[in-house]
Amino acid sequence: MNDPYKVLGIERGATEEEIKKAYRSLSRRYHPDANINNPNKAQAEEKFKENFSVAVPIMEDDSVNIIKSKYYGIIRGVTVGIAFLLQIITMVLLAVYLFRGFFIIYLLMELLSVLTVFALVNNAESYKMSWIIIILVLPVAGLFLYFMWGRKRRNSKENKRIYEIESEIFDHMVQNTEVAEDIQKQHPNKVQISRYLRKKGFPIYNNTQVTYYEIGEDIIQAMIEDLKKAQKFIFLEYFIVSDGRVWKEILEILTQKVQEGVEVKLLFDDFGTLIINNHAFRKDLESRGIELRIFNPIHKNVARLSFNYRNHQKITVIDGNIGYTGGINLADEYANYIVRFGHWKDTGLRLYGEGVWSFTCIFMAMWKATDAESVFEYDKYRPNVKVKEDGYVQPFAGGPHRNPSNPTEGAYTRMINKARDYIYITTPYLVLDQSMRDDLISAAQSGVDVRIIVPGIPDKWYVYMVNVSNYGKLIESGVRIFEYKPGFIHAKNVVSDDECAICGTINTDYRSFYLHYECGVFLSEMGAIYDMKNDFLNTMEKCEEIQLDKWNKRPWYQRLIQFVLKIISPML
Repeated sequence: MNDPYKVLGIERGATEEEIKKAYRSLSRRYHPDANINNPNKAQAEEKFKENFSVAVPIMEDDSVNIIKSKYYGIIRGVTVGIAFLLQIITMVLLAVYLFRGFFIIYLLMELLSVLTVFALVNNAESYKMSWIIIILVLPVAGLFLYFMWGRKRRNSKENKRIYEIESEIFDHMVQNTEVAEDIQKQHPNKVQISRYLRKKGFPIYNNTQVTYYEIGEDIIQAMIEDLKKAQKFIFLEYFIVSDGRVWKEILEILTQKVQEGVEVKLLFDDFGTLIINNHAFRKDLESRGIELRIFNPIHKNVARLSFNYRNHQKITVIDGNIGYTGGINLADEYANYIVRFGHWKDTGLRLYGEGVWSFTCIFMAMWKATDAESVFEYDKYRPNVKVKEDGYVQPFAGGPHRNPSNPTEGAYTRMINKARDYIYITTPYLVLDQSMRDDLISAAQSGVDVRIIVPGIPDKWYVYMVNVSNYGKLIESGVRIFEYKPGFIHAKNVVSDDECAICGTINTDYRSFYLHYECGVFLSEMGAIYDMKNDFLNTMEKCEEIQLDKWNKRPWYQRLIQFVLKIISPML
């Protein structure tokens, strides 16, 4: 039988619009009604039927499935949202029912609410304040909601399971004592950050080359070129995968690599792949020989808000020798192939050498968290290249299983507190808790040059409102804040004193520090640090610095919205 894709004149994996256009073209060429005076109308009709019957499977396999995929994702999301709202409504109705029919029980619940508020006030974690407000605004119902979703031990079993998996795999990451002693002697000022991460189980390495990319399209293009050269295995772990040019190009490479005998594993977060992740998508990957795991399905355990705990890590490992991380996902906006919020600026790192081993282990831990039966031959995935490099790299990861001492927050906090001359932060979300806000203020008041770049065009208006609400006290204390005017800045960088830096997936918000699984790289004495600093300074030229007098002149309604959103900001 003829190749249906050849009949339509399109490539496998064409978009819905491309398929429809090809069908219209087919109809115009062969349909007997296309030319009413056609003397060979019977033959034309037969030709049309033949080609149409050949091409129909594409519409079934591609276009229809693309449409189904979009609706499927929307339906799943809406279903979970409805279930979530129904639980809230149920709790409110239950409280009303108790008030009207069992007032004594209602009063006892009110007393318990007061005691719970006292307990939360004594807890230092700022996100508890949001629950205090909810309990006070929704008497009794707020208490029910807190006991359902607010207590961390609701997910303690899952956290324990992931922690045990991580510990088992991380035992294979052994610290080279000579490297640890070397950084201790040569760089005592920043050694506390490295020592902290080592105590969390993340070794520090030398003999690793690091390349910094200051724009998303460069990261993606470099990664694509490296994927083409893979010989043994490819590990991909991403939060978002979206149908488009980036994913199609990567998918074709992965398909070719499987045919060459390369092992390919893909690990995607379910929420981030909501639109594309359906049965047809998974079946297609399976037919290509690609192994796929989906992290934490959003419909699972809605009552525990487990859909809140997303895998936000972004890791590519190629043959154990090359590793990528940063802000990019596998979607066209990250390469500026499409425009969503003006120019999209993202950054990332390419590691080559010994330090990639930590990324490999981080990936294996998250893979096993989705598939407990997985068994890895560790020696098969170790780096096997010899690279001479004087600087130090320390990949690390964090997640809710690490609370209350999460390495992601701990690394950022120590970077701020150890800064002597300057600290430059790039983040899309400036949703600070009281502790980190105080650290930034303290650093600025101590004479440290503290600068922060945030988006000028936000992807979420409500988060932008919280960003703006945090400007005032920071600027008053000497922190300089800049908004990136060309568009949305998605980079997550911290660079300090020309000596150390962090680049990865970590936002300065509650989700990254407490709810999401994140990763990053701590750099010390690397040339990439200067590249990150120069990129920050160059980006500043495209920004507008926020002035305190202008901030103070915000309209009253903006102040009100920002006040309300700031209260519940840990939940955003």
